[in-house]
Amino acid sequence: MNGMNFRRRGCWLLLAAAGWGSHAGAEERPISVVMVTATREAQLLREVPAAVTVLDGDGVRDKRPTHPGQVMGDAPGVWVNQTGGEGHVTAIRQPLTTNPVYLYLEDGVPVRSTGFFNHNALYETNVPQSGGIEVVRGPGSALYGSDAIGGVVNVLTRKPPQGPEAEASLDIGPYGWQRLLLGGGSRHGDDAWRGSLNLTRTDGWRAATGYERQAGTARWDRELGGGASLKTVASFSLIDQQTAGSSALVRADYEDKPRSNYAPISYRKVQAFRLSSAYERPLGDALLSVTPYLRYDDMELLANWSLSYDPTVYDTRNHSLGVQLKYRQDFAPLRTRLVLGLDAENSPGRRLENAVSVTASGSGASRRYSAYARGATVYDYQVEYRGLSPYAHLELSPTQRLRLTAGLRYDDIRYDFDNSISGAVLAGGRYYGQAASQSVSFGHWSPKLGATYEISEGMSGYVSASHAFRAPSEGQLFRPSASSSASAAQAAANAALGIKPIKADNLEIGLRGRSSFGLNYELSAYRLEKRDDILSYKDPVTNAATPVNAGRTLHRGIEAALGLVLGGGWRADGALSRAYHQYRSWRIPGAADYSGKEMETAPRLIANLRLGYDQGGRKLDLEWRRLGDYWIDQANTARYEGHSLLNLRGEVAVNSQWSVFGSVLNLTDRRYAESASISSGVGTYSPGMPRVVNLGLQGRW
Repeated sequence: MNGMNFRRRGCWLLLAAAGWGSHAGAEERPISVVMVTATREAQLLREVPAAVTVLDGDGVRDKRPTHPGQVMGDAPGVWVNQTGGEGHVTAIRQPLTTNPVYLYLEDGVPVRSTGFFNHNALYETNVPQSGGIEVVRGPGSALYGSDAIGGVVNVLTRKPPQGPEAEASLDIGPYGWQRLLLGGGSRHGDDAWRGSLNLTRTDGWRAATGYERQAGTARWDRELGGGASLKTVASFSLIDQQTAGSSALVRADYEDKPRSNYAPISYRKVQAFRLSSAYERPLGDALLSVTPYLRYDDMELLANWSLSYDPTVYDTRNHSLGVQLKYRQDFAPLRTRLVLGLDAENSPGRRLENAVSVTASGSGASRRYSAYARGATVYDYQVEYRGLSPYAHLELSPTQRLRLTAGLRYDDIRYDFDNSISGAVLAGGRYYGQAASQSVSFGHWSPKLGATYEISEGMSGYVSASHAFRAPSEGQLFRPSASSSASAAQAAANAALGIKPIKADNLEIGLRGRSSFGLNYELSAYRLEKRDDILSYKDPVTNAATPVNAGRTLHRGIEAALGLVLGGGWRADGALSRAYHQYRSWRIPGAADYSGKEMETAPRLIANLRLGYDQGGRKLDLEWRRLGDYWIDQANTARYEGHSLLNLRGEVAVNSQWSVFGSVLNLTDRRYAESASISSGVGTYSPGMPRVVNLGLQGRW
């Protein structure tokens, strides 16, 4: 099979084949599911020494998620909670965290620059109209570099159709929920295209938590002759939301007044644009790939979580120009494949931040903020991120059943920092430390080794050892928290410049396969240890957080996914993760010692079961999700009890063009927390949505 045929077949299988469970459909699926992110091109899943879940596009679109977490949670061990609007915080082999330990991609291109990471990156992609999602659990630095510690999430754009087609859907729900999805495309000769548009608005179920979103994706595929191809993707997102959906409440209000909002003044405005063009040309047994890209990100934010200790409003923006170069050569002996690549990116950006004075009432964790006024400028700097990263990836098969892989990548990262302010700034009784204009650089090697073995026709196993890292982001380096004195503020600014990259070592073993009676299964076990972990020491009284390389953390777990064809259009799927996350060494002299403690916001159990029906134009999906209990503070003194939720979705075809659909989320109307923590010494809880019924109509032509 030549390179071009393999690529075409791989792309078809990626959209037609299901992953391990959630979107597999009613028929049995083969073990040779194809995915693309492990080696940046199509590869049989049975030969990938990593834990991978493929959420196929049909299943994602049928689910019509109102939040990315509603589909991401189908992968074992993945928890994506909802903050405000489509904002999210993620847990993949890590506690729930806003830290930059995940890599988010769109068709293999990073959604955001390493230097300007944002944990909400999924809301800058168009998940409801995507062509699927690949979730690689565990490190991916040997191919992708910084960020890919806990996992890699690749949102795929939808492939253009073979002929003219169009579709539209409108769904409505309580609290002012409205969403219009439009899409269509066609093919003419060597050109094919598809466009998608997502228009969403809601008032929010809690007070002052509304948001509006306009997002779109355009894709153009062109065959150039001689097997060469060009895929161009443009996508944008405009988001205007009140961010206090994540505003936590004290226990009494959480239970009796969950629609309360302590910080109605907070907001977030986002503008994001990306353009990439992937050129591929087969050269006999080789393949050349060149993908230039550009992106623009702008975010204006008044954060609700820092109003008590560091109230500011700020604007961060950056634009990026980058390229991904790859050359792949196949050799007949031992079915050898060599991939050589180079990633290069330049991302200049700016932070402009003003202190705000707030009007508030009450005290402690239940303090309420009703108004604000802009004050002095506390940060005004430009920072340019530059990354240059060569890598090599090798695969070979000493025997027909055994496949060995090895990879190595070097990342050369540099920040050029130009500060417009010198000396600590006093604003609102707080001091903001300032770093001097300078350059900061990091260099790091990331190796990996892996092996897969085809035990039988329907079963394969794998082992892998990999190393990953995460370079500090611009905010961690150049934007320390406010302090009570000028000297403390300057000390914090100088300390931040000494932050080192996080290092992580991962060992993993797994098994995947299918049985003759329609059972698919996937099992994996891992041990991930992080060193020089950038942890936020949170003052229990002021809530001020300071990033520090505080030591080591240990993450261990087992993950399982099962799918069973029941017949008659019925199918059952499930996913389970049992994990343990521990501070191995976490000491801040004179402040805290949490060594040996279990990490906070780190449930040991994440599970889901799904029963689906798809036959005769009728679809039904009943799912049960379970999140286990977890500690809500670093000292392990208080716990959140966990929760279970039931969701129901259905669709009925009226005729060949029209269908009606609906969903009931939180079917039993349970009170639960999206997240829980300690604030000002007491437990606080971010309430999840009550029972919600959405209805919609879809047309296809």
